[in-house]
Amino acid sequence: MNKNRYCVIMAGGIGSRFWPLSRTSRPKQFLDILNTGKTFIRQTYERFLPLIPPENFLVVTHVNYRELVLQEIPELTEDQILLEPIGRNTAPCIGYASYKLKMKNPQASVVVTPSDHLVLNQHEFETVVSEGLDFAEQQYALVTIGIRPDRPDTGYGYIQIDTSDRIGTLNRVKTFTEKPTEDVAKMFVDSGEFFWNSGIFIWRVEDIVREFYLHLPELNQLFSSILPDYNTTHEAEAIARIYPECRNISIDYGIMEKAENVYVRCADFGWSDIGTWNALYRHLPLDDQGNAATGNVVLYDTHRTIVRTEAEKLAVVQGLDDFIVVNTEDVLMICRRDQEQNIRRFVEDLRQKEGGKFI
Repeated sequence: MNKNRYCVIMAGGIGSRFWPLSRTSRPKQFLDILNTGKTFIRQTYERFLPLIPPENFLVVTHVNYRELVLQEIPELTEDQILLEPIGRNTAPCIGYASYKLKMKNPQASVVVTPSDHLVLNQHEFETVVSEGLDFAEQQYALVTIGIRPDRPDTGYGYIQIDTSDRIGTLNRVKTFTEKPTEDVAKMFVDSGEFFWNSGIFIWRVEDIVREFYLHLPELNQLFSSILPDYNTTHEAEAIARIYPECRNISIDYGIMEKAENVYVRCADFGWSDIGTWNALYRHLPLDDQGNAATGNVVLYDTHRTIVRTEAEKLAVVQGLDDFIVVNTEDVLMICRRDQEQNIRRFVEDLRQKEGGKFI
């Protein structure tokens, strides 16, 4: 196995769209939402183990989730867990890991991945990631993985490929588009040139650091200012000092949409980001009325409804069509499936009214 290959798992999000199951104290990535017996972050770690040496994993997460990471991936040492004192989106998250690796192994190539996605075809996944690593190691390129869409989903970002610029199995990226309207998404899918943005990136550490220098100079300056502190006992203190100054920006906006050497490996390995209750619905077993029920649940005259109870008490539901019903120890949420975008509003309203009590 190539000792210069690393995997960076981004695990700092709070998964507010999965409230009230996902909470600040235990976000989505640390839950077994699919009832597989393994949490999302554990599945992510095991997914990359055939490709990356165990000692070459890094998990970037919020300082409050250190123990949760060690609980789910006990194979990691504390040095492999990078703690963010405050959330600052994916560009600072990736910057932290990249500059740390630059000091540890300048020859490193890296695959960066979210911690909470689903992949059904492991063999195809390994093939695609291996091809991406081989490609990035042979030239100055930033690689992303695009997923062939099977529907005009408005919840995903889209990548347009340049069909005239292809090297092997990879195409140069022409455009990035964030979460289009339904009409635009349908046009994208019909064209055959647009793919879902998986949020998985592959590059050499020296190349991504160069892109930070070119496109995010203020972040480059901050992370470069503490180069002597990485991989020492001073690292946590240095990160705590500079992180509040980091710009809150995604790697897509900050670098990927600006760089000129971005390539995409288009793939179909049964991927989903399981970002919402409706996305989860597509991957749960359904009864003959199209309901997905988890827990001690009895349904009457109910159709196409998600019901999940975490508490021990029995949940009896009658007369609902196309709803989300989630019952935890301290929260009962009932929401129309076509209005699930309001869940984030529920969370923010509760934060204002109740503080962090139910969040």
